[in-house]
Amino acid sequence: MSTFTIEQRELGRFLALAAQRLARGEGPAEMFSRAVDAAWHELLPTPGYASFSAEHAGTILGHREMKGFGPVGWVGAYEEAYGPLPEIWFTDEAGVLHEDAVSRYRETGRVVAEWDCGPTTGDSDDAAPCGQ
Repeated sequence: MSTFTIEQRELGRFLALAAQRLARGEGPAEMFSRAVDAAWHELLPTPGYASFSAEHAGTILGHREMKGFGPVGWVGAYEEAYGPLPEIWFTDEAGVLHEDAVSRYRETGRVVAEWDCGPTTGDSDDAAPCGQ
């Protein structure tokens, strides 16, 4: 892929941070964005996912169900690497921006959210649906 949508760009960044967290033994990163997760679901079954994941994460990360709610643990690392989270992280799969969530993030610098899935080591065959 030579050009990325914003969702794909953010997925690549997420996968990079997720791989770093897994390598440090910090556990899987929380995928809280419905828009970015939708891009992940679109890319997973394609032949290009393995190379996309390897390019961004240095390995092939799978996708698994992982329900939770609370502070999102990788936001600080994202900001150090890329700057503030863009609004796509607070957008659902239909393109609706959750303005209250963006405002809370901008005011506090923290993201408290619900998530249904996250990355796993292994290939895309480890993928499991995550209640989209």
